[in-house]
Amino acid sequence: MAWADSFLRTLKENDVRLVTYVPDNVLTPLIDGAAADNYFMSIGTTREDEAIGTLAGAYMGGLRGVAMMQTSGFALIANALASLVVPYQIPAIIAVSERGTLGEFNIGQVTVARTMRPTLDAIAVEHHTLSDEATMPFIVDKSIKQAFTTQSPVVFIFSPLLTGGNPAAAAKLR
Repeated sequence: MAWADSFLRTLKENDVRLVTYVPDNVLTPLIDGAAADNYFMSIGTTREDEAIGTLAGAYMGGLRGVAMMQTSGFALIANALASLVVPYQIPAIIAVSERGTLGEFNIGQVTVARTMRPTLDAIAVEHHTLSDEATMPFIVDKSIKQAFTTQSPVVFIFSPLLTGGNPAAAAKLR
């Protein structure tokens, strides 16, 4: 999975060492890649808002990090973004695997996918949908730099066009 290697390499180039995550099939290449690399400190969490809280605390202690989750998990972090990350100017890097589109079978994923971008816009959180492997490193690198310079969060939404989507969803559609 070249997209995953490229994303992890860009995190390293920007001194992002902490990886908090809730397990996700689509993000497995990222999660496994970070766990296998001694550069990263990987912390599995039970909920997405816990991942954001861990990330925020680490930043206050001088450590840069990323929180990884799937679309439905994003529904749990709106309060953490609006009441912690945004007002306290924490440059949280958030990676979300996009579900709820392109043949998704889970209505919960569909509902959150439809509301994720409007929610981010409403609380003024920068976000980019990553769908092209060629442009991804540039977008991720410049966005991380901007996040830390402006002390603002950024969300990367990993499109199924980039990742191939959820293998379980694809199997269910056959």
